[in-house]
Amino acid sequence: MRDLARGIHPPALDAGLPDALATLAARSALPVGLSTDIPRRPTPAIETIAYFCAAELLTNVIKHSGAGAAAISVAEEDDGVLRLRVGDDGRGGARVGAGSGLTGLVQRVRTVDGRLLVDSPEGGPTTVVVELPLHA
Repeated sequence: MRDLARGIHPPALDAGLPDALATLAARSALPVGLSTDIPRRPTPAIETIAYFCAAELLTNVIKHSGAGAAAISVAEEDDGVLRLRVGDDGRGGARVGAGSGLTGLVQRVRTVDGRLLVDSPEGGPTTVVVELPLHA
C-alpha cells in the first residue's frame, strides 16, 4: 500500500500542496476558506495523501453536511507533523465506519503511520484532522 501511495502523484500537486488545495477550494460548490503554512515541502507520498484526504473530506462536506461553508488548513507543526484540518458549519454526526468515506481515509493515512481524528457532534460543527509525517 505504501508503494501505491507513493506511486500516484496527481498533476495538481506539481506546484505543491498549497497550490493544489487553493485550486480545490476555488472549484468547490460552497465557500471554502484556506490557510497554509508549510515551510518545508513534504515528500510526494505525503502531499498525495494530504491532497486526496482534503478532496474526499470536502466532497463529504458538500454531499452530507448541509454546510454553508467549509475551511481547510494545513500546517507543518513544531512536532514535525503535517496537520490538515477540514471543518464545516454543517449538522455534524460524521463517524468513521458509518458508511462514509472516512474509513477509507483512515486506511490511507495509516499506510504512512498517520492518523485521522473526527470531531462531529450531532448538530455540528464537524472538524476532521489528518496527521501525517512530513516524510514517508
